Amino acid sequence: MKGRIRGFFVVLLLLVSQFVKADEPNLRHIRSLLVVCMNSSKTTDSLYKSLSVVKPRTGVITAYLGTLSACKAKLSWNPYMKVKHLNNAEATYKTAVAADPHNIEIRFLRFSVEHNVPGFLGFNKDLITDRDEIITQLDKKNYGTADKDLAVAIIKFLLQSKRCTAAQTEGLNKTLAELK
Repeated sequence: MKGRIRGFFVVLLLLVSQFVKADEPNLRHIRSLLVVCMNSSKTTDSLYKSLSVVKPRTGVITAYLGTLSACKAKLSWNPYMKVKHLNNAEATYKTAVAADPHNIEIRFLRFSVEHNVPGFLGFNKDLITDRDEIITQLDKKNYGTADKDLAVAIIKFLLQSKRCTAAQTEGLNKTLAELK
């Protein structure tokens, strides 16, 4: 079992080094690693450290750092640390949005975290703004850093979130049909 875990982390480090050494980080690799981070504090910490050293840091990379902070909150058992990580995520997302306000990937990352954080914590102030901006950019076919697969995933997430108006849902279903 230890050999498997060690092997997994060797593969993870190779993947991380693959996008950190490049001039521009490979967003596909980051996205795939983020899925693993949802359930692994070691992977979250490793990816966070790797992305922290990326210079210059784009708005998207900054947004992924915010998402990783949110993952740290999810994985933490200490309530104080949960709130601390969420506060860090919120501040990091503000920086990311300021750097690239029309990027649907940035807006989606923040929307997905805010959608999943319990409302009573007050970390859902930007849900409507992000939803509306994502839909605006999808209507303009301005996908930014999002490839077709991510655009489809964003639309499906928005539809499943039940946070869209009837008109928005209709438009998203139309856009989804066009992308498939």
